[in-house]
Amino acid sequence: MFPTPIDRARPLLRLTPALLLTMLAGACAAGPPPTTYDLSAPTSRIHGASGVQVLVNEPAALQALSTQQIIVKDASGAISFLGNGQWSDNLPRLIQTRLINTFENSSQIRGVSRPSSGAVGDVQLISELRNFEIATPSNEAVVEIAAKIVNDANGRILNGRIFRARVPAAAVDAANAARALDEALSVVMLDIVRWVSGNRLPRREEVSQAANQPPT
Repeated sequence: MFPTPIDRARPLLRLTPALLLTMLAGACAAGPPPTTYDLSAPTSRIHGASGVQVLVNEPAALQALSTQQIIVKDASGAISFLGNGQWSDNLPRLIQTRLINTFENSSQIRGVSRPSSGAVGDVQLISELRNFEIATPSNEAVVEIAAKIVNDANGRILNGRIFRARVPAAAVDAANAARALDEALSVVMLDIVRWVSGNRLPRREEVSQAANQPPT
């Protein structure tokens, strides 16, 4: 005698409560997803260079900083992550975006974009993200970025500087860490924009003209 459709369904019906319990247990064990935090682009009135094209590169960073995780570093240098929070994008890419936004919000330099945009730049801003974490036991947000201005026409480094900021964090949790790191980064980004704007930035055509002039 062949089994009826109902007979074939009975083993599945017997397994359904067990499967449901397993699924519910797994969901409880996973816990809620981490809260996502963004970084802001400050606005200020910064005078200086204008009429040039600046290409802002994505900052280079070690692997620990090239993620969406919020880092805590103790006095020994040991790194841990705040599991209940994350950044809205890969951190170097997010900082690149907010740095471009800060130039647009604050400086007279309006020709600012990514190298991947296809725009022809006069200079490139190349940087390295060295620190971006909550330092314990002082409970401070620490941000450090090393930046270089590079002539896009010939690759010559025109200037370089390291920018740092430290801001107290009210507590070592995701919300307070994100708030303090955002504040520290805003200080650093405004300092970078002031520094770039205060340099004499060569235009690509000036470099080409100087290269084509005969020696005297």
